[in-house]
Amino acid sequence: MKGKRSFFLRPLSIIVSLLVILVGSIVAYAVQTSGREVKVEDLRFVGDNGIVHSALMYTPKGMNLGEKHPAVLTMHGYINSREAQGSFNIELARRGYVVLAMDMSGHGYSQQYSSDLSRGASAGLHYLHNLPFIDHEKVALEGHSMGGWSILKAATDEPSLVNTVIQVSSSTETFYSGEVTAETPFNYAIIFSKYDEFAPLMWESSKGSEANSSPKMLKVFGTDEPVVERKLYGTFEDKSARMYFAPPIIHPAAHWNKDTTAFVIEFLNEAIPAPTYIDANKQIWKVKEFATFAAFIGAIMLLISLLGNLLSTNYFKEINKVRPEFKGITNRWIWIINALVATAIPAATFIYFQEKGQSWIPASAIFPQNITTGLAVWATLNAFIAIVLFAIFYKTNKLGRSTLNNYGITLEGKLVWKSILLALSSVGIIYAVTVAMGSLLHVDFRIWVMAFKTLNAKQFYLVLTYLLPFLLFFLVNGLVLHGQLRLKESSSECRTAWKWFVANFGINTLGIIVLIIVQYSFMFGTGELLWDKALLTIVAFQFVVVNFIAALISTYLFRKTGTIYAGAFVNALLITWYIVAGQAMQF
Repeated sequence: MKGKRSFFLRPLSIIVSLLVILVGSIVAYAVQTSGREVKVEDLRFVGDNGIVHSALMYTPKGMNLGEKHPAVLTMHGYINSREAQGSFNIELARRGYVVLAMDMSGHGYSQQYSSDLSRGASAGLHYLHNLPFIDHEKVALEGHSMGGWSILKAATDEPSLVNTVIQVSSSTETFYSGEVTAETPFNYAIIFSKYDEFAPLMWESSKGSEANSSPKMLKVFGTDEPVVERKLYGTFEDKSARMYFAPPIIHPAAHWNKDTTAFVIEFLNEAIPAPTYIDANKQIWKVKEFATFAAFIGAIMLLISLLGNLLSTNYFKEINKVRPEFKGITNRWIWIINALVATAIPAATFIYFQEKGQSWIPASAIFPQNITTGLAVWATLNAFIAIVLFAIFYKTNKLGRSTLNNYGITLEGKLVWKSILLALSSVGIIYAVTVAMGSLLHVDFRIWVMAFKTLNAKQFYLVLTYLLPFLLFFLVNGLVLHGQLRLKESSSECRTAWKWFVANFGINTLGIIVLIIVQYSFMFGTGELLWDKALLTIVAFQFVVVNFIAALISTYLFRKTGTIYAGAFVNALLITWYIVAGQAMQF
């Protein structure tokens, strides 16, 4: 890219990108530690059955170890990690609670142990009670979704160890989570959104707004009438307090919402008064979220800067080729039809192919992540479909004699090898910066549940295991975007670059966006999803961002190199890392 875009070809762009990452990470660290008034430690401890668990421990700075302090164990939901509970972790820690934010078993850096139905929550509860500075009468548990089931299992197994349980977007008596009645001897609060996608599974009600009338909910509150929102049932004095809150949001928004965070703070303060009182509505956690988002953007900036600068070096500059002669679709309406087909097929198969993939390839030592396996099968099958459609286009293309070179394919082994080295170098540096910020400041690069995180040894191995199907997908995707559906050049480099990027992002993403819009139009209109596929519908949100990044990288590198290889190799490494780091181990 020329003109103003030459910024990414200069070493200054690397410095600026690193500064964006550093400033974002430092601000996130400052918020997470409440201006260094809270100490944050990255823990590994051996729990029950010899399983190693991962957690972030938040403790007040200068805490008197000779005194007893209240504690809260928090646990995230399925296919998330300890950082996803940041709103609760940060706000409770700055109010003086000791907070143990755990990675659920098989998630993050915690080992998998499928026989433990508390998914590590019992081990975390025991760990807290073994600390000499914890007040054993003032231990609370908070969990989102599957994390809510996990903490409830731990609490109902050993209620004497627990003062208060708060479930967020979760439920009782689901997958052995444990029964709660009006007589269960701990305080209990449930946040269940009016538009929660999992209402049929969790509360056996068709809509989230009707969960307060479900038999399980009535049992918890000891009433025959629909549970009244924010009404206190029972008392805190005898640990029979019960309360229900139904914010007008969806399931994955509940741990990223000011009102739900305030409710947790208020209920817990009534059950176990905070050592440092701060109004529940005075929250700072979103500053941390936007700071890590700035670092996330900085990481993408750094990647583009590295690619631009590396391609200017003597070693890599021979990768830069003149863009091949245009041999794509020239008729506007035929292009639109082909683009709509290209965006519709991945969206139409997004749920079906993933479900089939998970059933065809059960979790094993080789492929232990069900969601990643499903995505790999979806990507592979879509690649084969695209190849067939491209072959038809190639055979019927009437723009004169064309070769595969016109579509960004070359058989030059040296060029392919250097494209691989370019991808390894650039993504490797991004990963090294991620490791540095995680080690020094205990932050990753994220917004909401979308994050670039450090990998442990097993996850690193899995990136290599799952890499091939995603590489195939991005190679074929590049063939379609930069060959079959490439647009003609505009009057300037800048206009062409933007036009190509917007078109490529739209082709890769429009179908997914339509899927999300259709599902949630029904949800907000009727209280139910059109297709009862809540989990994979939620997963689809992330692919709007993933496709934005992939389209940016693919477009930039094709315009620089004239082939599909560099973009495909970089995207395969980056996106496989992103997916594997955020998924759960089922084996």
